[in-house]
Amino acid sequence: MIDIPIQRAATSKPRTPDAALGFGQYFTDHMFLMDFHAGRGWHDARIQPYGPLSLDPAASVLQYAQTLFDGLKAIRGVDGKIRLFRPDRHAARLAHGVERMCMPTIAADIVQQAMTELVKLEHEWVPSSPNTALYLRPTIIGTEPFLGVRPSREFIFFVIASPVGAYYAEGFNPVSIWIEDECVRAPRGGLGAVKAGANYAASLYAADRAKKHGFAQVLWLDAAEHKYLEEVGTMNLFVEIDGVFRTPALEGSILAGVTRSSIITLLRDWGKEVVEGPIAVAEIEDAHARGKLDEVFGTGTAAVISSVGELGHGEKRMVINDKKPGPMALRIFDELTGIQQGRIADTRGWTVTVG
Repeated sequence: MIDIPIQRAATSKPRTPDAALGFGQYFTDHMFLMDFHAGRGWHDARIQPYGPLSLDPAASVLQYAQTLFDGLKAIRGVDGKIRLFRPDRHAARLAHGVERMCMPTIAADIVQQAMTELVKLEHEWVPSSPNTALYLRPTIIGTEPFLGVRPSREFIFFVIASPVGAYYAEGFNPVSIWIEDECVRAPRGGLGAVKAGANYAASLYAADRAKKHGFAQVLWLDAAEHKYLEEVGTMNLFVEIDGVFRTPALEGSILAGVTRSSIITLLRDWGKEVVEGPIAVAEIEDAHARGKLDEVFGTGTAAVISSVGELGHGEKRMVINDKKPGPMALRIFDELTGIQQGRIADTRGWTVTVG
């Protein structure tokens, strides 16, 4: 545990009605910060009023994209209690990712404490309507000013919080997804297995192009052969073919999603077969032609579950489950959100009550 002094904001921002929140558009009154300098280590943890960061134009994060983040939710349950869903896994993932990004080691328990203390302070910002939450964004950025490709020797770790509604404008309605043959998100050996900002910058062009053609997001293929499915948009992917659930294996180009892991556990507890391994586009097209492509959905913290109602690939259009949410996607969504909201007993110790 570290000492975290709090400087309170002089005034509080106006609150946006839950129905108008959208995703990631509004931010709370305070933020957590902690600094790192080579030779001194991490120091000066604090919570202060939300506001701009002062960065030199030559800062590593601006010149060489040395930035890493994570994301999780604080959810107000039906009993009024605020719960974090598997914060230890999120904290550990951020702490693990720093090595790949040549950042200084940071203890997972410090990351979790920072998030927890910010939620305690900002508890009134946690919305109460169904499918709303306070989204937390812990981030580490390189701040040393220099030109020359090497790791920064100065960093800031900060946590900001945003009251949010549904991630997609479609809500839980199935989305249309374009299978991307040209652009790639991340190759094996790259940054795909960590939440580096560069991964998301690399995704923007293809995602924007897909939206201009009427698709909500892209389904990424592997960088080597453009043959195997990887992630859908910014989410992990699941497909159900003839009753068997399949998801790409974690082999260096795919993020180890906390929601992904939770869903695999649920499905196996329910007696469903789950296979982690390669899924070829040709298998998807064949299963659809045979009427065996039962469900396709993306999973992640922001959306929890996003059903796919249509896949576009070249000239092909594959409609899935009459563009309706699949029964297993609905069941998983209800189970996970039920645990998060306290409607369903948490028998696995996945939630942490704050306050």
